Amino acid sequence: MSDESLKTGVARTLKWNVVDRVASQLLYAITGIVLANVLPREDFGLVGAILVFQAFASLFVDSGFSSALIQASDPDEKDYSTVFWFNLLMACGLYAVLFVTAPLLPALFKAPADIIPLARVMFLSFIINAAAIVQANRMMKRMDVKMIAVSNSIGLIVSAGVGIALAVSGAGAWAIVWQTITLAVVKTAILWITGHWRPLAVLSRQSLAKFFKVGSGVMISSFLNTVFQNIYSFFIGNQVGMTALGYYSQADKWSKMPTASLSQVLTASFLPALSRVLPEPDRFKAALAKMSRCTAYLLFPAMTLLIVMAEPIFHLLFGTKWDGAILLFQILCLRGIFTVLQSLYNNFILSVGRARLLVITEVMRDAAAVIAIIITLPYIGLSTDTDVTLGIAIFLWGQLAASVITWAATLYLTACVTPRGIISYLADLAPYIILSLIAVAPAWLIGRLSLSPLLTIAAQGLTAVLVYTGICALAGSRIQRDALAYLRGK
Repeated sequence: MSDESLKTGVARTLKWNVVDRVASQLLYAITGIVLANVLPREDFGLVGAILVFQAFASLFVDSGFSSALIQASDPDEKDYSTVFWFNLLMACGLYAVLFVTAPLLPALFKAPADIIPLARVMFLSFIINAAAIVQANRMMKRMDVKMIAVSNSIGLIVSAGVGIALAVSGAGAWAIVWQTITLAVVKTAILWITGHWRPLAVLSRQSLAKFFKVGSGVMISSFLNTVFQNIYSFFIGNQVGMTALGYYSQADKWSKMPTASLSQVLTASFLPALSRVLPEPDRFKAALAKMSRCTAYLLFPAMTLLIVMAEPIFHLLFGTKWDGAILLFQILCLRGIFTVLQSLYNNFILSVGRARLLVITEVMRDAAAVIAIIITLPYIGLSTDTDVTLGIAIFLWGQLAASVITWAATLYLTACVTPRGIISYLADLAPYIILSLIAVAPAWLIGRLSLSPLLTIAAQGLTAVLVYTGICALAGSRIQRDALAYLRGK
């Protein structure tokens, strides 16, 4: 593949991934706003508790083999079919285990018995999603993700209608559960109809063995990552209760929208391209540099602006009902910066086939997170008359510190296995960090004025965007020029 065709392929993939994430998050946000205003905080706590176990189940279903398929240069039909059947069998087996153990949930989370039937229905979604993993994987491998975007958007529209209708009719937490199931069914159906691929009746040991090295590394890394993404919900629910878990769940959900979107866009867009140019050292090195700068260009202004705009955004969407989640949201957004960067560097490591190193980075992250938990857990239940989530905020500040340490360790390992040094990677980030802080400074000042939430958001957003893009233009940012050229069809 030539430089120009690779660049076009990455740009096209980025475009549809961005369209997918923007449309998905917009629809997800609309539904979330309605549900957050209609349902009580405790219902979000119940669903948040269920999602802890669903995250682990989904992880075991995939087992890291989908990442191995994307990284592999020549998977055949037997390979795809084997991964499909393995994923589906794992999903069914895990659902049976979770169905039987669901009665343990009330004791774990100080939750009512209503959580048991909610969980048993909610867990069906990862079986449905398992049937679509390889379908989506094949599209990403071809760098043709248009139908993934379409399936997500249609699924969110249909599921939003179901969730909102049930919430308004008084279904409570069931509204979120059936919204999740509907989304999984619609997305999977569309991918099967448009994917034009059907699995062979084969489950090959050779194929599983071929992907085991990369897949097992990704699996172990993802498992450890999932532990420390969801352990916070467990401790909050177990130590403080459903209302506090509801505040955290809202902050976590809204903060993950930008961080998960950026991570997913970069993973789906960059990893296939890197795997294609790996045999050519100069092109590979240039691709790493450009992808690193592109990430910094998007990441830093987006996350810093969200932190500054958090209060007017929450007040516009929810009034004062979820004020206890605002500071938690800001801390999680700040931590999200390091999460996205680590995801980027993990993909750089994965692109050179060193998946086992991901386990090392996760072990270091987990060690730092455990130390932070030990230090901050005694304070998790603290609250005051004006700050009911004081202890949870202390808990999350500790996790932010752990994320910074992990990012530094991952950066070091990335520099060891790729043809770029630590200074080069830091140099990719530094200009955009500085420009972002300059751009959000006037936005922060605008937030100190006594304006309505809507006017504050509009003024802050417009000011920050104009300042940031203006300075980038004056500084001759090549990343921005390429982005604008692509938008103009050039």
